[in-house]
Amino acid sequence: MKRTKSFLRTTLLGGLVVILPVTIIAAVFGWLYTKATGLIQPITDYLVGKTDLKEFIADIVVLSLIVGVCFVIGLIVKTRVGRFVHEKLESNVLRIAPGYNLIKDTVLQFLGRKKSPFSSVALVQLYQSRTLATAFVTDEHEDGSVSVFVPTGPNPTSGQIFHLESRYVHPVAVGVDEAMRSIISCGAGSGKLIAALDRSRLNCA
Repeated sequence: MKRTKSFLRTTLLGGLVVILPVTIIAAVFGWLYTKATGLIQPITDYLVGKTDLKEFIADIVVLSLIVGVCFVIGLIVKTRVGRFVHEKLESNVLRIAPGYNLIKDTVLQFLGRKKSPFSSVALVQLYQSRTLATAFVTDEHEDGSVSVFVPTGPNPTSGQIFHLESRYVHPVAVGVDEAMRSIISCGAGSGKLIAALDRSRLNCA
């Protein structure tokens, strides 16, 4: 009887190990697809109204056109004139937009084009409790306090800034890229973050 229970349990867990990662990845891609099609919905509606295409096919066509436009713009900014126009547009207009620098730096990091703007990854105790949040250290101050950015999943470009006493900030030896992936996956794959924490260092009021 025990062998049967053990067999059923290990078999079920084995199935979950296979299915859960695939399900999470599918959910993330589904979320991204929903967001993308929501942004292009007016164009899709126009295309559906002017042609006999179904909405799904129209979405694919519009997304393909956007990819093509991105490729063409990439070619243009490689030229001297295109690079000059882009630099002027960015310095005089785009950088004024709230959050532009953070979003650009995050995108460049994902594409491997720039080093992360965050100095290190940490697990922080918010409100002096034993509740932990994944955070990125953004600044350290003379009084010993630390400024951290706590992103919201699955969108790491939005979140909150906290200024905490250093005893509530616990740096972990985990790469920024890996922490970003766990945030995008809504916490899935956070095992290394948790394993790297020395819980004896936790402080509570």
